[in-house]
Amino acid sequence: MGERALVTGASGFVGGHVVRTLREHGYRVTASGRRAEALPAGAVHVGDLDDLAHADVPADVVVHCAALSSPWGRWAEFEHANVTGTRKVLEYARRVGARRLVHVSSPGIYAAPRDRLDICEDQVDPSRPMNHYIRSKTQAESLLRAAAADPRNPEVVVLRPRGVVGAGDTGLVPRLLRVHARVGVPVLDGGRGLVDLTAVENVAHAVRLAAEVPGAAGLAFNVTNDDPRPFVELLDQLLTGLGLPLRHRHLPARLVYGVAGVLEAVCAVLPGHPEPPVTRYTVSTITHSQTLDVSRARRVLGYEPLVSLDDALASYASVQRG
Repeated sequence: MGERALVTGASGFVGGHVVRTLREHGYRVTASGRRAEALPAGAVHVGDLDDLAHADVPADVVVHCAALSSPWGRWAEFEHANVTGTRKVLEYARRVGARRLVHVSSPGIYAAPRDRLDICEDQVDPSRPMNHYIRSKTQAESLLRAAAADPRNPEVVVLRPRGVVGAGDTGLVPRLLRVHARVGVPVLDGGRGLVDLTAVENVAHAVRLAAEVPGAAGLAFNVTNDDPRPFVELLDQLLTGLGLPLRHRHLPARLVYGVAGVLEAVCAVLPGHPEPPVTRYTVSTITHSQTLDVSRARRVLGYEPLVSLDDALASYASVQRG
């Protein structure tokens, strides 16, 4: 029998793929997620992160995919989901004697309103997070780094996958398509900014390697398809695959960034703190180039993308078109 793994966020896009990949490679997988009906077929369910405190389920490896991911929201919500939630996962992993905890973090922690190319894992400035999500993910990583110094805790490996896409995507591409349907996607400063994306199958592959490679303990790894392309090129490829018109709204980035700042200030004081139509983080993401150096993942994990970016975009379009 293979090793036992518990995967949090298993009812989500990335977590579901991780469950399937680990099972295909002989792991006995237990799934933790908010929506039992959305779990991969046949998965054993133990509830969500709050249920882990009393879960009597053994695990050799714990993979933490669960997170609140959004460019907007209240700090208390992000802190509870991403910082307190990570602490609960660590406590569970320690209690059951897991040998390793693989934490799926975010390269959003590198975000800045400027171009950044070939970013290495140690090029993080935690002092100026662009939103509460980034702040919470930075704090979660800090929590785990501190915990790794205690030999009673499991080994920790951190993955930072960039822009995860593929069949079943419920976040990145659907959010883009909603904007396209309403007003057309803003193409800022010509859409020349380079975007790094990652096929979801490659993220799951990297998770398995992070769970198994001895030399990975205590390290963080960037994960992408290592195939950065201009934003407008990726947008047009996606829309063409879906049979949608190439409807762009060409706008100056500086103006839109300023408008986003005003909208954030207004929404922050409105009842319910509604999400602005556009945020400064989103503007920065689609305007400025951000590419990640994946050489550490290649060198230490033996990581190589299994699914091309073209195939990942085509698979999403194929499912959507039926």
